[in-house]
Amino acid sequence: MSYAELFFTFLYVGTFTIGGGLVALTLMQQQLVTPGFITPDRFYSMVAVSESTPGPIGINMATYLGFEFHGIPGALVATAGTVLPSLVVIIIIARFFHVWRELPWVRAMFYGLRAGTTGMIAVAAWQVLTVAVFPVARFQASGRISELIDLRVLVFFAAVCIAYKRFQLHPAVYILCGAVFGIVFL
Repeated sequence: MSYAELFFTFLYVGTFTIGGGLVALTLMQQQLVTPGFITPDRFYSMVAVSESTPGPIGINMATYLGFEFHGIPGALVATAGTVLPSLVVIIIIARFFHVWRELPWVRAMFYGLRAGTTGMIAVAAWQVLTVAVFPVARFQASGRISELIDLRVLVFFAAVCIAYKRFQLHPAVYILCGAVFGIVFL
């Protein structure tokens, strides 16, 4: 992947990501995993690292993927491609929003964006679940029903959900527990 392809790929991701980094993950997967630039396993490993590092996951992923392709210059190119559309849109909105905000079509547009964003986040969550908890690719490769659910991950996932609901500790505690679980059991 050339620098230009990298820039325009992330410019596309940045342009059509409305709703945050989880939406960006769906588009990144479509642009990078589907054509075969990166494997699904590598992509989801990068998602885990990007989710664990400080900052927005979409920017972290763009930086990480850019670095993976072309080192530090690639990280800068991918990050610039991701950020540029938002920067331009925010400048335009800041200039005109006070005039536009009461227009019916603007309100309808934002209402529609909420629904679309919810759907894209659901797709991203499903994709992560089909790799981590319900490894469909392993099941398809082996044909064994026992490969369809990774019980260790499912039990750990349920335990973290229950612990979070009950104790409400800092998310870093759960991330650290997940790292230890992954090192020890996976």
